[in-house]
Amino acid sequence: MAKHFADRLIEAVQKKGNPICVGLDPRLDQIPSFIKEAALEGKDRSPTAAAADSIIAFNKGIIDAVADIVPVVKPQIAFYEIFGHEGVRAYEETIKYSQKKGLIVIADAKRNDIGSTAAAYAQAFLGEVEMFSGEDEVVTPIFGADSITLNAYLGIDGIKPFIEESRKYDTGMFILVKTSNPSSGDLQDLELKEADSVYNMMGHLVDSWGADDLGESGYSCVGAVVGATYPSQAKELRRVMPRSIFLVPGYGAQGGGAADVKPCFNKDGLGAVVNSSRGIIFAYQKLDGFEEKQFGEAARQACINMREDLATVL
Repeated sequence: MAKHFADRLIEAVQKKGNPICVGLDPRLDQIPSFIKEAALEGKDRSPTAAAADSIIAFNKGIIDAVADIVPVVKPQIAFYEIFGHEGVRAYEETIKYSQKKGLIVIADAKRNDIGSTAAAYAQAFLGEVEMFSGEDEVVTPIFGADSITLNAYLGIDGIKPFIEESRKYDTGMFILVKTSNPSSGDLQDLELKEADSVYNMMGHLVDSWGADDLGESGYSCVGAVVGATYPSQAKELRRVMPRSIFLVPGYGAQGGGAADVKPCFNKDGLGAVVNSSRGIIFAYQKLDGFEEKQFGEAARQACINMREDLATVL
């Protein structure tokens, strides 16, 4: 029997000794030129196929360099879908390769819908899909991610199908609660009649939605996205959602630092994973002493630097 998602994630964080999540957000114009040149070789290559192969080669280089020191990766699907079906191929291969290397994968897809549409999303990302029938029946995972990011604007109707798949396959989810972007307060900070904010109410909902699905670690398969750029709100939400694991964006390039992410953790030093994307995967462009062909080594050093920074507050 598979292990509960939250237990797997907590165990991975403890084993690696840090809560770092590497965001695999490949921008083609920032991928080293030698990788793109190799992908373009051959007269019959389509541009999108070459782009996808460039992404795959780049991601594998990053994954190989950091897999032994970080517990989680988070590929943002928009950077893959921009290249159509070839990009989706790169996304699937990135997920599979990450898991082969022992990493937990958060599919950053921010899906949001209801009914059969939500169920289809849930099956595609977290579960398995049944195809055909009778002797020809096939049941197989499609993306096969360990978890997914979700927008809960439609309420429990849009979340329940994902919870059901998570129960079947020991997968999980991270629901947008207080995001790291500057305009998040336009909606999320609005006060309700009860004087609670929208983000606070969403936190209460997330806590209740995951209350029946706790692992042995005491954490739920229903997690929350809480930005490092709003530490005071994060502190408030940590009290509201003590059993939810936080996915924390906003560290590094968006301005969040170690002190800002500290409120996202429980007193046991657990309960959150901190994401950094550009600051790690394109570290070769910023850190001294690294050339293009050392992009993997630079990413590894960026992870080590981040690990040491987070250790000062955890």
